[in-house]
Formats: sequence, C-alpha cells, structure tokens
Amino acid sequence: MKYFWLQYEELPEGLGYGRFSPQHWATLAVCALLIAVLLFLFRRMPEERKNLWMRVIPWVMAALECFKDLFLIQAGRFGAGYLPLHLCSLGLFVFLLYAHSKTARWKGVFGEIAVTLILPGSIAALLFPDWAHLYPVFNFMNLYGYVWHSLLVLYPLLCLSQKQVRLSIRHIHYDFLFLLCTVPPVYLFDRIFHCNYMFVNWPPKGTPLEWIASVTGDAVYLAGYAVFSVFVIVLIYAAIGCVHLIKDARGAGRG
Repeated sequence: MKYFWLQYEELPEGLGYGRFSPQHWATLAVCALLIAVLLFLFRRMPEERKNLWMRVIPWVMAALECFKDLFLIQAGRFGAGYLPLHLCSLGLFVFLLYAHSKTARWKGVFGEIAVTLILPGSIAALLFPDWAHLYPVFNFMNLYGYVWHSLLVLYPLLCLSQKQVRLSIRHIHYDFLFLLCTVPPVYLFDRIFHCNYMFVNWPPKGTPLEWIASVTGDAVYLAGYAVFSVFVIVLIYAAIGCVHLIKDARGAGRG
C-alpha cells in the first residue's frame, strides 16, 4: 500500500501487472460482478428512484473526475495528458446531456450515442488498459481507471434497461455527427500538444488498433481506424437489433 498514491514516474520499474495477467482477469471479474449486481438492484427499484439515479450517477462521475484532477494537481502531475478528451471521458458529458434532456427525442439521441460509442469504447479500455504496465494493482490511478470505466459501461446498460433507448440503424447518423463534432478538434489538439487522445496519432501497444496500423501502415492508419469504428458501430446495431427481434417474437408468441 506504500505505492497507493504514487504516480508511475515515482514508482520502481516492474511493478505493473500487464494485460491479461491473473491480476487483470481478477479485476475484470470483480468489475463484471459489481456491474451485474448494480443492474439487478436497479431493475428492482421503483421508477422514481430509477430516474433519480440516472440523474445522480453522471454527477458522481463528475465528482470523481474532479477528485482525480485535484489529486494530480496536488501531486504536481497534472498536465495536458489528463484532460477529458478521450472518447471515454467525453462519455461523462454524453451522460449529463442524457440525464438532463427535457424531451424523449434528445434522451434517445444521447442514449444511443452512449450505447453505440461510449459502451464499446469503455469495454475496450477495460480489456486493454493502457495503465496496466505502469501501476501495481493497489494504486489509486489503477483502481480509479477500473471504477471510472466500469461506470462508463454501467450507465449505457442502465439506459437500455430503462427502455428509453431503442437502437435503430436509421439513427446511425447520431454517431457520425458526434464523431464529426469531436474528433477533428481533438486531433488538432493532439497535434499541437503532442498528445494521443482518442488514439488518433498512434495506436496503443497490444490493442486491435496496433494490429490495424500493422496492416494499413502509418500513412493510412486513420482510415483503417475509421473503417474499424464503423464496423463496430454497425455490429452493435445488428446485435441489439437481433435481441429486440427475439424479444418481440417471444412477446407475439405469448400474445
């Protein structure tokens, strides 16, 4: 525990546990269990309490992010690389917009973006944590990464369980418009400040993006990244569409 509050620059080498190590799998199992338990408890709540928690959770996440930033500032480690410009970090703003949208239409828009963009991005972050080789398991930044991304997975699933979001491939332009509004300025910021938000400058090692870069080459990495992103979005629409079809068929059969 003496390493709990230290940043990776202050840690001795070799304390990281690495991706798909026993520690990583154990942490993922705990995260999955907690998400499943919270989903189960949420579904048993009365509707008023559900609506309250859907508004509260994004603000809890905002408080967690502020606490992390204050910790980094106090430690003298806060910099351009800790801004909320990754897709997962932008999820917080998507959740806040969903929670406080006044109409069902806008709830549907932001809920759909949460499910088709933030959810898969957050699952990918849990499966391929870029902090795993830097920190020991019992370190604040390591545990914070798992708590934060687990909440990013949980919230879109809560959106789906509320049945206020029904995905349709006809709404795929929601995702493209969101990406069109966010990726270009993030890319420009990355180029100016030598950051790698949204991984648009280079792929993180040991991830599917690195494989894409090895196939396409650095010159057309972004094009391969874009094609892969579209494929994932369409796959999610297809998977959830199949679930809806099965549920509708079962409902018609009972009727």
